[in-house]
Amino acid sequence: MPPATTDEVTKPVFHPAFTVNNIKNSIPLTLDRNDDRYSSWVELFHIHACAFNVLDHIDKTHPKATDIDSATWDRLDAIVKQWIYSTISQELIHTIMKPGATSFQLWSRLKEIFQDNAATRAV
Repeated sequence: MPPATTDEVTKPVFHPAFTVNNIKNSIPLTLDRNDDRYSSWVELFHIHACAFNVLDHIDKTHPKATDIDSATWDRLDAIVKQWIYSTISQELIHTIMKPGATSFQLWSRLKEIFQDNAATRAV
């Protein structure tokens, strides 16, 4: 039997982020509007996103992966959105949730909320 050509065999895309079962094991904080843990939460989230190669979903200074197709990128974005929603309070979920938003848009909205709060608290 002749060897299979690349057209005949398509490998499923495997990405390390697909293996995360419980984000709370890596990010034990629940971000809440009324506490001062935003910086800690961001640091833990960045570490986790870097470790699982999805930093480009929350940090536009990090280059977007070129070795994955758009369907996989969208799936990874959905996973990062799940991570965000799983590590913030219900109040924040309702504040930032927007149908069709990307994880970067959610991330940016949280940043706006906490940076504005920091300025308000300083006054």
